Amino acid sequence: MKTPAFIDQILERFAGHVRDDGPGIDMYCISVGPDHIVALCQYLKEDPSLKFNFLSDLCGVDHYPEKDRYEVVYHLFSIPLQHRLRLKCRPQSETYGDAPSIPTVTGVWRTANWAERECYDMYGIEFSGHPNLLRIYMWEGFEGYPMRKDFPVKGYKDAYNPFGEEKRGGIPDD
Repeated sequence: MKTPAFIDQILERFAGHVRDDGPGIDMYCISVGPDHIVALCQYLKEDPSLKFNFLSDLCGVDHYPEKDRYEVVYHLFSIPLQHRLRLKCRPQSETYGDAPSIPTVTGVWRTANWAERECYDMYGIEFSGHPNLLRIYMWEGFEGYPMRKDFPVKGYKDAYNPFGEEKRGGIPDD
């Protein structure tokens, strides 16, 4: 896959804050830290030579057992210019009892609203500044995050799930 011309423009504009991850199977990929994700997304959408006006997908990834195990992946598309880009962002390292956190991009693309809620519900990644960060699939009292690699296959044992695994004495899933 040939490197799109806009990649050099992005790397120059955000020098030292983005990393060129090269071509993937279907689109080019760059990584950015959580401190610059919103500014980068605004730039990608608003710059007239880029026009990434459509966030087609946002999902979580668990790289367990790596230390900084969580990642948020954004798939962007420019409808008028017909080009694609994948952004990857690793939330800040979590400490005991703290959830991984990344700023919301709902102010850039409204379509991020439900996708960020899904990512939060399944992985426990919090999106700071999100207008309504509530669970979307699981009920509010549900314990844990089902897509984490260390979440028990049968879930945790409770009144609704008598066949699940016993909880591990207050130790978080990480």
